[in-house]
Amino acid sequence: MPNNSGRKRRFGAVRQLPSGRWQIRYPDPVTKQLRNGDKTYPTKRDAEVALSVIEADITRGRWSDPDAGKVNFGEYAKTWFKERDYASTTRGRNDTVIRLHILPKLGSLEIGEITTPRVRRWRSELLESGLGEPSVVKAYQILRAMMNTAVDDGVILRNPCRIKGAGITKSPERPVLTVEEVLAVADAIEGRYRVMILLAAFTGLRFGELAGLQRRDIDLEKRFVRIQRAVAEPNSGKLEIKMPKSEAGIRTVSFPASLVPELQEHLRIFGESGRTGHLFVGPNSGHLRRNNFHRVWTEALAKAQIEGIHFHDLRHTGNTLAATGGATTRELMDRMGHSTVRAAMIYQHLVGGRDEVIADHVDQQIKSAKAKSAKPDQKSPEQKKGGQEKKGGEDKIT
Repeated sequence: MPNNSGRKRRFGAVRQLPSGRWQIRYPDPVTKQLRNGDKTYPTKRDAEVALSVIEADITRGRWSDPDAGKVNFGEYAKTWFKERDYASTTRGRNDTVIRLHILPKLGSLEIGEITTPRVRRWRSELLESGLGEPSVVKAYQILRAMMNTAVDDGVILRNPCRIKGAGITKSPERPVLTVEEVLAVADAIEGRYRVMILLAAFTGLRFGELAGLQRRDIDLEKRFVRIQRAVAEPNSGKLEIKMPKSEAGIRTVSFPASLVPELQEHLRIFGESGRTGHLFVGPNSGHLRRNNFHRVWTEALAKAQIEGIHFHDLRHTGNTLAATGGATTRELMDRMGHSTVRAAMIYQHLVGGRDEVIADHVDQQIKSAKAKSAKPDQKSPEQKKGGQEKKGGEDKIT
């Protein structure tokens, strides 16, 4: 006969079921009510070991409700996305990734069913379907962020997105234009966009930041431009004026003196009137939009005989020029509008050669210090070597 009486323990209890298997019961640390274990065990010893593990997890604060992982992932993902504080363009882009690449395969599952092997299989299927690697990386990054939140919420104990390198985009290094190439594109493009090309290349401003510039943001005397807003183009097609992504994005960037007459002429001919008038406008004095600009940009590249260049490469060029000029990491961060050092370090690494310059500078300091400390009657090793003379058939150092 099965023993259904259960044996009293210091923590929880075990009992044998009519089937012959063993079940555990323990007090829920949240509700304090007794709850059955989520599975049964073949022996009493196995049940007691499982109960001891649960007791240890509760004591160490590592216990999670086994039922928590039974939450539908699709519903959880929708709530997660709704609560994100995304910029409009990012929201539209990520919404597309979730709808097309995450929910179709994983949306019907419970969160607890999304294990590392299942994530690995999902990712492989996306790659095998022909989806580009950058899109797969983006989908993986979003799924990983969702699961991080699920861990924080106590829904699961561990993030199943643990595939090494899956969240890193292995994109080729973008090209850097020479100053001559920048000027060639500026010469080839429509007059209203000439200064826009020059500012993008020599200050590193983004397209949205350039589109948001107003007359009051330009100081021709002190040669700087203030970045206080940017224009975003979400999928809805309606332009939005927004603040930069971070406080670091609100900044002041100096521009070369040679751009002053260019800017003066541009403001006189193309800029909108008034302090809040836009510096750059589109065709027929309309708003500057990426799709309107793309045509004149590609035509200018063809006329200048330059291939494989995106507009964002002008920002890449400007940051590289700043790094080549010896800008420090902090200066690059300020100029680029970044709050972390990662991007600045990339540009410093790209230009290279600075370490040798630094070593040469230190060497000059050493030589200067030695020259100052040397006594007037003290000869250098070179002077001593040159003082050898023959005497009595032997070399003698005088």
